[in-house]
Amino acid sequence: MKLADPRLVLLAIALAGALGFALPGHATTLLTEALILALFALSLDLLVGHARLTSFGHAGPWAFGAYIAAGQLLVWQIPLPLAVLIAGLATAVIAIPVGWLCVRTGGVTFAMLSLAFAQLGFAVVFKWNAVTGGSDGLAGLPRLGLPAGREVFLLFVCGVLAAAYLLAHGFVTSPLGRIVAAVRENEQRAEALGHDPRRIRLVVFVLSYFLAGVAGALYAGFAQFVSPELFFWTVSGHVLVMVVLGGAGTLVGPMLGALALFYAEHELSALTESWGLALGLLFMVVVIAAPAGLMGWLRAAMGARAR
Repeated sequence: MKLADPRLVLLAIALAGALGFALPGHATTLLTEALILALFALSLDLLVGHARLTSFGHAGPWAFGAYIAAGQLLVWQIPLPLAVLIAGLATAVIAIPVGWLCVRTGGVTFAMLSLAFAQLGFAVVFKWNAVTGGSDGLAGLPRLGLPAGREVFLLFVCGVLAAAYLLAHGFVTSPLGRIVAAVRENEQRAEALGHDPRRIRLVVFVLSYFLAGVAGALYAGFAQFVSPELFFWTVSGHVLVMVVLGGAGTLVGPMLGALALFYAEHELSALTESWGLALGLLFMVVVIAAPAGLMGWLRAAMGARAR
């Protein structure tokens, strides 16, 4: 069975959900946050790894999803599972005009445009005090529609992550996903075959934003608090590092990268005050030793073992 086999991935997610009933409470909370970040990294991989569109503003859909879910939970008292879905769909609607402008470019221009829209979102929520709480954010978000308990919330996150992975995997392996790959590898040839590269990239952009919005909504339910800091460019840089660390273009790799980076940060910060320096050095070693990311390194190790 291959590392990226969907059955193996779903089994790993199911085991993570089952761990919530065996781990101490604090460990269950950490695992829940790590899996939400794994979904966030998965959403960015669709852009970076499959459409070759490097985004410096992926904190935008993450934060939009969180704020939209927060509004539903506080104002309309909508159950969290439904709020997560609505937040993802609303973020996808936002992605249509934003993506229409962004995908007309590529490279550095696309990266800077995505960053600009994320900063625009930050400015809106920071100034719109009456609705967003301004710099104070929104606190006390209820987890409506879910039984109380860390284990139950972890199971919910695992279910959403599994569904998101199946959606992303189904898209990548579908005929449309193969067209995305064709546009990525040779835009001129794909256009000559009758495909519109901008429309194809827009589809990927919207799907990526949808999944990031879902991840942000889950984070809002997890933290029970949202603030303008969710829009910060450092959040975008953080998730981009996860994708690179795990291996862009593999779907599974960025999720592994998210888990590895999250737990490395947690453990190093407990060991030393200079954990940022230690983490940077560790990241350099991984990039040099495994330029294809953790997923590439695992595949190479398994191939060598098989030979």
